[in-house]
Amino acid sequence: MIVVMEPNAADEKIDNVARRVTELGLKAHVIRGTERTVIAAVGDERKIKIESFERFPGVAEVLPILAPYKMASKELRKEPTQVVVRGFRAGAGNVGVMGGPCSVEDEEQIVACARAVKASGGTALRGGAFKPRTSPYAFQGMKEDGLKLLDLARQETGLAVVTEVMTAEDVPLVAKYADILQIGARNMQNYRLLEAVGRSGRAVLLKRGPSATIEEWLLAAEYILNEGNPDVMLCERGIRTFETHTRFTLPLATVPFLHRKTHLPVIVDPSHGTGHSYLVTDMAAASVAAGADGLMVEMHPIPEKALSDGYQSLDFAQFDEMMIRCRTIATAIGKTLG
Repeated sequence: MIVVMEPNAADEKIDNVARRVTELGLKAHVIRGTERTVIAAVGDERKIKIESFERFPGVAEVLPILAPYKMASKELRKEPTQVVVRGFRAGAGNVGVMGGPCSVEDEEQIVACARAVKASGGTALRGGAFKPRTSPYAFQGMKEDGLKLLDLARQETGLAVVTEVMTAEDVPLVAKYADILQIGARNMQNYRLLEAVGRSGRAVLLKRGPSATIEEWLLAAEYILNEGNPDVMLCERGIRTFETHTRFTLPLATVPFLHRKTHLPVIVDPSHGTGHSYLVTDMAAASVAAGADGLMVEMHPIPEKALSDGYQSLDFAQFDEMMIRCRTIATAIGKTLG
């Protein structure tokens, strides 16, 4: 249920409605927009009689939320959400770019990547300190030592840091170093982890599971939003199909479709979505043209020597070329890329 307040409704009237929602055993989320303030009542709506809220002073109207994902729905918030972390901006006309290696390997590598991302105009450094791998014998990441190196690169460049967190128990540690917590595709429906990052106070990048429907993906985002964290970004990284010419199938129709359904920013990962470095720049450009609010791209000083995912990583020159192309497209459609 959404309680729409009258324009310029006093804080006291807003608080009265939110208090009553809480008394009924539901969560009250107050969302202040440029044109209106709304209160989302999330929980067992059988406990609520809509008519009773229509009589509260300052209430303009009361509406049901038809979508199963309440907080993520555009029914609740018409204006697009913009996630801002340090110099990184995604949504509402800004296309934020996250670049960096799949795995943090050593200080020289991650600092060089951070410098290259910044020099090309990117605003966030991605890098895996904890690496979920299909094989238990593959490189699993540097863990906290990797987090410390990401922090070192941030101190030098000022870039926001995004890295993956794999368990609810690791959230406090990773949040100590990271600006944006990434939920990987394998963990999209790890509900205890989603709740933990929802309480972390950090922005969250939620990757789509390779076999997840859009509704399942949005309901996963709902777990984070329902914990009071509004800074959630959805990352399309491709889905598993019968096709084999790419690592996954990257459905860019997802971007405009999600913009019709949700106010959350939509990020595209063309590196995992294709699995081939020679396809990344073209698909990054196509993502921006489709309306993406951000890009997440793997790059490495020497991709052929990378400890993981070198085959889909750009080198520094290729990353810079990608940024130039994507910035031209973003400017043409009235957006800012960086």
